[in-house]
Amino acid sequence: MTMDRQPPCFSAAMGALSARMIACRRRASLRLPVLLLGLLGLLGLVGAVGVLGSTAAHAQRGPGDLLIAPTRVVFEGRLRTAEITLVNIGSATATYRISFVHLRMDEQGGTKEIEAAGAEPGERFADELIRYSPRQVTLEPNVAQTVRMQVRKPADLEPGEYRSHLLFRAVPSAAPDLETKQDPAAFSVRLTAIYGVSIPIIVRHGDTAAQATLSDLEIAPPSGADATPALRFRISRTGNQSIYGNLTVTFVPARGKPSVVGLANGVAVYTPNPLRRAAIPLRAPPGVVLRNGRLHLAYTKQEKGNETIAEADLLVP
Repeated sequence: MTMDRQPPCFSAAMGALSARMIACRRRASLRLPVLLLGLLGLLGLVGAVGVLGSTAAHAQRGPGDLLIAPTRVVFEGRLRTAEITLVNIGSATATYRISFVHLRMDEQGGTKEIEAAGAEPGERFADELIRYSPRQVTLEPNVAQTVRMQVRKPADLEPGEYRSHLLFRAVPSAAPDLETKQDPAAFSVRLTAIYGVSIPIIVRHGDTAAQATLSDLEIAPPSGADATPALRFRISRTGNQSIYGNLTVTFVPARGKPSVVGLANGVAVYTPNPLRRAAIPLRAPPGVVLRNGRLHLAYTKQEKGNETIAEADLLVP
């Protein structure tokens, strides 16, 4: 599975983990304090990974209690090497196979795996530009492992953005089945679930840039007993690189103080896609009614001082 959304919940807790990782980066593996891992378990992260800046001290939980940090790596400028730290926060030893895959994003933000031979114009892959090690890791509980990556660009590399996704796939254990009585002549099929999660690895070469606009804003009514209204909109992208950032919806009443009523962190539009359609649930604070004002939608970068990428407004009668 792959996602490009980050739960807005754990940056403070991950600061301690980041410091620990930096202090031990020269070791192939390290044993982390059980207390810290217990804190990470309380964050309630499910088996999915969002994308983050390569310099941010963030991590998310992947398959089989695998913690990955960072969850997005961008090689640009003079950056040639990077490290990804894997932490087994589960209670059992687990093995993960590491490989590159090519993923294509659709207009709704979903991704599907494709072959390199089926690349569309403007769709470039980074796997042939990156060396990494190891290709498989076995982690005991409370143990971390570093995956090291290095970019090697050929002299004739065309300017642009190259993207592949590094897949961490859990290898099923070889535990024996429980003893059962069955007809030896009967045909049986054993199904084993295999979990995996991927993170984007991006290489930018030469002059790259992107612009974005927000349009087609509308409020979608709630559907279902526990549903809330949502702000639907369209993100349009131009240029030769992806865009990535946080979306914030602020209600600005005609009288009174503005209130944040919707958030979506780590939202990307990958090349070569020209647009992405999205929706953010609107949850007004107690005492706030979404009437007689406007909804302000802002798309900002996670790094570089929260620089605004694009913004738009919708009047609310």
